[in-house]
Amino acid sequence: MAEPNPSFYPPPSHTVVGTTLEEHILEGMRGAPASTGDFTSLLNAISLAVRIIHSRVRAAGLAGLFGYTGDTNVHGEQVQKLDEFANEVLCTVIERSGRCAVLASEELAEARMCNPDAKYMVAFDPLDGSSNIDVNVSIGTIFSIFRAPDGSVSTASVLRPGRELLAAGYAVYGSATTLVLSTGQGVHEFTLDLNAGEFFLSRPNLRCPSRGKTYSINEGNFPYWTKEIQRWSQFVKSEDKTLGLPMGHRYVGSLVADAHRTLLKGGIFAYPADRKNADGKLRLLYEAQPMAFLIEQAGGLATDGVREILDIVPTDAHAKVPLILGSRDDVNVYKEFLTGKRG
Repeated sequence: MAEPNPSFYPPPSHTVVGTTLEEHILEGMRGAPASTGDFTSLLNAISLAVRIIHSRVRAAGLAGLFGYTGDTNVHGEQVQKLDEFANEVLCTVIERSGRCAVLASEELAEARMCNPDAKYMVAFDPLDGSSNIDVNVSIGTIFSIFRAPDGSVSTASVLRPGRELLAAGYAVYGSATTLVLSTGQGVHEFTLDLNAGEFFLSRPNLRCPSRGKTYSINEGNFPYWTKEIQRWSQFVKSEDKTLGLPMGHRYVGSLVADAHRTLLKGGIFAYPADRKNADGKLRLLYEAQPMAFLIEQAGGLATDGVREILDIVPTDAHAKVPLILGSRDDVNVYKEFLTGKRG
């Protein structure tokens, strides 16, 4: 069956006839050794959860889901009503699939045992960009999938280096709801057709340009950065046409939104460590690892400034890490400033 035009997004009154998410996954699994359908079933469960969350995000104001619950999570952050809803949906759908041995979530204090005989482990940020919920700015869901170890499985089994990821993806709830996925065979974007209730392949084989025109960082943290990062920030704002400078500044404050733009258009996203967050602010297991996996699958680079993100092993389910990702050339320039080779 012919692929849909990569630039085509279905209007609300029409249904696209093309490759569905499930068909795409099944095609990728065809002929794989020991293929049992469990992996496909797990991805279908995550897709279902994303569609349920999508429906509530679109009607959050009408459903009374704006604002806080009054509780705080394990990170000491106030829990949004949509945070809680998204977490409950993902936990319920994934556990009921029977395909998950261990799941870890930003909203759970500890990783949770599900089906110890299952083949896979899932980590997720149920609703990234919580601070943007009430102002109708793009938010999303991030997830990653590991193979469960043979033999004894425990909640600590999910603490794996990103190099061992089988799949990762994220959903963006914006002007359209899109799902970006990699199973280690490139990165593909699917768009939700509201009439069909299905995700259809809309942009196959995404590639991150080797160099971009924009940088994405919270400039409000400038006083708390090291001198090396401050010099890099001044460099990308300086004027030098031969180097493509200055770069434009784009910062949404939702990792999925900023990383998605960076993956598609190139450039660099950076959330470095600073005096307020000595270990960085983003969580390694369910934010940095899946985004790094996707960026690298698309030809980009993801680092903490020195080490590649996929080589770092989480010390616990909520371990934090600095995250710098995007176009290889732009990320390497950042690394040169951080290590003193520039500046």
